[in-house]
Amino acid sequence: MTDNNNGVKSAGIKKELEVRLSGFMFSAIAVLFASFGAANAQPLTTPAEYAVIMDFRTGEILFEKNARVPTPPSSMSKLMTVAIVFERLKEGSLSLNDKFDVSEKAWRKGGSKMWVRVDTQIAVKDLLRGVIIQSGNDASIVLAENISGSEEAFAELMNRKAREWGLNDSSFANATGWPDEKQKMSMRDLALLTRKIIHEYGAYYALFAEREFTWEKIRQPNRNPLLDAFDGADGLKTGHTEDAGYGLVGSAVRDGERRIIVVNGLTSEKQRATEAARLIRVAFNDFATKTLYEPGDVVGDAQIFKGRAKTAPLIVKEPVRLIVHRSMLDKTKANIVYEGPVAAPIRADQQIGYLKVEVDGGEAKEYPLYAGRAVKELGVLGKIGLAAKTLLAKPEPQEAATAQ
Repeated sequence: MTDNNNGVKSAGIKKELEVRLSGFMFSAIAVLFASFGAANAQPLTTPAEYAVIMDFRTGEILFEKNARVPTPPSSMSKLMTVAIVFERLKEGSLSLNDKFDVSEKAWRKGGSKMWVRVDTQIAVKDLLRGVIIQSGNDASIVLAENISGSEEAFAELMNRKAREWGLNDSSFANATGWPDEKQKMSMRDLALLTRKIIHEYGAYYALFAEREFTWEKIRQPNRNPLLDAFDGADGLKTGHTEDAGYGLVGSAVRDGERRIIVVNGLTSEKQRATEAARLIRVAFNDFATKTLYEPGDVVGDAQIFKGRAKTAPLIVKEPVRLIVHRSMLDKTKANIVYEGPVAAPIRADQQIGYLKVEVDGGEAKEYPLYAGRAVKELGVLGKIGLAAKTLLAKPEPQEAATAQ
């Protein structure tokens, strides 16, 4: 951390401060330029029709391509089935050792299979492995029927949970991802659902990293190519139908940071494996996490009215961090925004405004700003002097407004 000539810690970042007053709204604009300079990275592209890269810790979308377009999710929508089971396990209404009945419908279901047998009972923990590792449509139906009574009723539950969990670009008609015009998910929703699974149901997340599962003497390997292609990958799910193409939801951890990727609409299993591995590398290698301010750092000053001091320092109480593509490091800016001048008295730690931080073309993030010290109100004589000074001050000439 270094101090500039205003005494403000700048985290090795050059700070140019421009101040303007407009009515009663004061905006101090601090443009932050990374001192290490921008890399010559090319803009991120992907042959996938739909894609998302998300930071797990913040939930921030680092890259997106058609990310909010509902599209057939194929077997990736089994993550919704799994999440509902995980929720029941966590709340205690279901146990991993509970056994579910296998119906003829589940037994007859085509596509990828766990190879369940009709009129048998299977433990929930094995059915989960059948869904996660083997992508079993039959196992998905067994779970759905035993939780809701029918797959149709379970689909209604999926839709209710989608609204509850903020998956607003998703709709469900079945538990498997079987092609249906009502079965749609956006890549953003899949990333949000993945983050929820890892964050809230971490006790069961290790199932996604298991490399194989054998049922009815049929050994099937985990279909996720990232588990072998990227050190630190530990989930989640592949999918494929003729209409949707090849897709994958993946996640990995490196140096304490976790990223989530989602792709769909690729043309082959090989292209899916190659592109998923490339994007998870990009997610870690091409994005830099930079701390602009630490808790307690002074970001700027607020003008004070009727106070024994003319200004008060503004501090943040939480780290101000950005995850930025290296090609955008020199296009980061922050605005200090508050209504002012602020009338005294001011308490120490009183929230005064917020710091708005954004990267060119991205969504802004806001951090509360607090007074770094208390400022007492002027006494009677001080107020009289201030009033006299205001009356005697010459009005400054103003430029005519220019039409925009």
